[in-house]
Amino acid sequence: MKRIIKKVAVLGSGVMGSRIACHFANIGVQVLLLDIVPKELTPEEEKKGLTLESKAVRNRIVDSSLKAAIASNPSPLYRKSDASLIQTGNFEDNMKDIATADWTIEVVVENLKIKKIVYDQVEQHRKPGTLISSNTSGIPIHMMLDGRSDDFKKHFCGTHFFNPPRYLKLLEIIPTPETDQSVVDFLMHYGDLYLGKTTVLAKDTPAFIANRVGIYAIMQGLQVMNKLGLNVDEVDRISGPIIGRPKSATFRTLDVVGLDTLANVANGLYQTGEKDESRELFKLPDYLQKMVENKWLGDKTGQGFYKKTKDAKGKTEILTLDLNTLEYGPKQRPKFQSLEVLKPIEDLKKRVKTFSKQTDKAAQFFNESLYGLFQYVSNRIPEISDELYRIDDAMRAGFGWELGPFEYWDAIGAREGVQRMIENGYQPAAWVEEMLNHGKESFYIVQNGQRRYYDIQSKEYKAIPGAENFIILDNLRGNNVIWKNSGATVLDLGDGILNVEFHSKMNTLGGDVIQGLMKGVELAEKDFRGMVVGNQGANFSAGANLGLVYMYALEQEYDEINFMIKQFQDAMMRMRYSAIPVVGAPHGLTLGGGCELNLHCDHVQAAAETYMGLVEFGVGLIPGGGGTKEMTLRAADMYAEGDIEYNDLKNVFLTIGMAKVSTSAKEAIDLGYMRKSDGITINSNRQIADAKAQAILLAEGGYTKPVQRTNVKVQGKGALGMFLTGANAMYSGRYISEHDKKISEKLAYVMCGGDLSAPTEVSEQYLLDLEREAFLSLTGERKTLERIQSILTTGKPLRN
Repeated sequence: MKRIIKKVAVLGSGVMGSRIACHFANIGVQVLLLDIVPKELTPEEEKKGLTLESKAVRNRIVDSSLKAAIASNPSPLYRKSDASLIQTGNFEDNMKDIATADWTIEVVVENLKIKKIVYDQVEQHRKPGTLISSNTSGIPIHMMLDGRSDDFKKHFCGTHFFNPPRYLKLLEIIPTPETDQSVVDFLMHYGDLYLGKTTVLAKDTPAFIANRVGIYAIMQGLQVMNKLGLNVDEVDRISGPIIGRPKSATFRTLDVVGLDTLANVANGLYQTGEKDESRELFKLPDYLQKMVENKWLGDKTGQGFYKKTKDAKGKTEILTLDLNTLEYGPKQRPKFQSLEVLKPIEDLKKRVKTFSKQTDKAAQFFNESLYGLFQYVSNRIPEISDELYRIDDAMRAGFGWELGPFEYWDAIGAREGVQRMIENGYQPAAWVEEMLNHGKESFYIVQNGQRRYYDIQSKEYKAIPGAENFIILDNLRGNNVIWKNSGATVLDLGDGILNVEFHSKMNTLGGDVIQGLMKGVELAEKDFRGMVVGNQGANFSAGANLGLVYMYALEQEYDEINFMIKQFQDAMMRMRYSAIPVVGAPHGLTLGGGCELNLHCDHVQAAAETYMGLVEFGVGLIPGGGGTKEMTLRAADMYAEGDIEYNDLKNVFLTIGMAKVSTSAKEAIDLGYMRKSDGITINSNRQIADAKAQAILLAEGGYTKPVQRTNVKVQGKGALGMFLTGANAMYSGRYISEHDKKISEKLAYVMCGGDLSAPTEVSEQYLLDLEREAFLSLTGERKTLERIQSILTTGKPLRN
């Protein structure tokens, strides 16, 4: 049957339930969020004369939970207005309303008895044939089926979201033997396409896949740490971004998640792990047990492995726990020779291989942690998964690792990894040695641009199911590179579409990248039919190369700055007015020049998690790569008759002047950085493929080279006077600095079209010239140089 999800019921509004509800609202689905009825009034409710029968009281728990979720930072919503899709209620008055839901998700407390009581109510009201699932992270899924109807069993499944659901991409799908295969297939597809998740099929085993492997990796790390005599700061230095793990590394992650959560999962794995060869590892160390007893649970209690405090001068200070004495001391900045060797190595796989060959304590910790991990995951097949790629997917999507366990193994070398494991007392599963004996030297290979995994049953490499829907740029580097330089690569995506990607530091836009963009357009116009500008780095682009601007400004080489900005502007206009469609594919940080680039694309296919903004104001400049021109043009296109024109222009002026950055692609549309006609890809794995599809659609729709605009309406002195008066008032009220006032005046001058006596239609080039002149004049300001220097040295703008 064709299944459409129009409405979802979420039962339980705690931290997970309220945020799952928010994520469904993010994708436009109606949500019914329910929770229990309070058993007594609060003092505030008594003062208001409310009773236990008052609706405000009966819905107090669910309403306060949802309110707290919406107010949390980072937000669980793409934009606050999406909360209007969530209707709240309680189990007693509104359980009947789940009859209107296409999918009911249970997210109540982790207690089997309570879950069964909830399911008794669900059975009374749920419409037959609709989906029912549990978000449990620890209770075996099959144990929830006792006493349930055949229709319930057929449509029931575990759907384990990771917290926070908006940001962590993993969704584990855990069927029971009773679950209909069509339900499993639907959930795998829906989670991927609509919820933006990496959907991983997991078996109904303790802690499923990600938590089983992730908690093992943490406990193994604690054991190796103790063996080598390392401290908390040292382990977090080793186990963070340098090896492709999140910035929170090991102990900061535990503080965020909560030590009680770690203890609960570890204890559960110990209790259910009679057949797990590493069962003893899940016993909590004495210091961890003591921390749980002391309620030192991390962020939720104000202290864990780290503690935030104030020094004698009132300055915030981070203290670190000494695990031997359980006393806090100043946070250290440990240094290891091996980590210094890794700093220049950009490629993570090369970094991992290099690190594994070092010999100091940091490398010993890294290697032994991996050897234990390799042994553990190889022994978990087929217990928790029949296919190795599912374990890697789960760890990348659920724990934020850049590489999964088998990918780390491949980076070191499968055969070399086995040899070194054995030398250090670890033993891989028999199937790994069998794989090597059959001449298969890695767990993954790339064949014809597609990644394939080693299948244990057939002893052959197989295509990863669903991977045909993704374009992974790494897989195309072998045969599809058309052109490259040190900052950019032009790849053939097939079907007549090119892709330009950046590989400068933070994907900043310097001369090499600009050359790559121009070359991409040139090649596409000659032999192809469209171009995508996209990459699969952590961020699309942090903006233009400020280091060059700073260097030239210090040396007063203003001709060089003028040339650089003119080159950037010309590249943007070349993209905008090319003979082929250009599609931008922004994701993550898309700031400054990165935002300007997308402003000039024919279409933008953004990842849902796109943080886009013109942030030049923060460094004492205005957008100089066509951004001010383009936003002025967009404001002009919104104009209606009368004073409303000033309002539209003012809103755009404030967006630039306040350096507003969107918190999602939806918000980028609200801010005017994207058009309503632009697209959003919820699952970032699909983004390049979606962008390519849009380029093809534009090409096949008869794309015609646009003509540069000469009819951009600017407001002249009337609007300029309004902006100058406003800036002066803000300065007089001490809301902005003198330098901010100067930047505001420059921005207003450009956006109003300069010193024109009346509203006038001007060309894009006219505005670009004004923009460049204003940008250039601001680079000569001492305050601007101080701000740029602050950004370059501390990463933070200096307010002056």
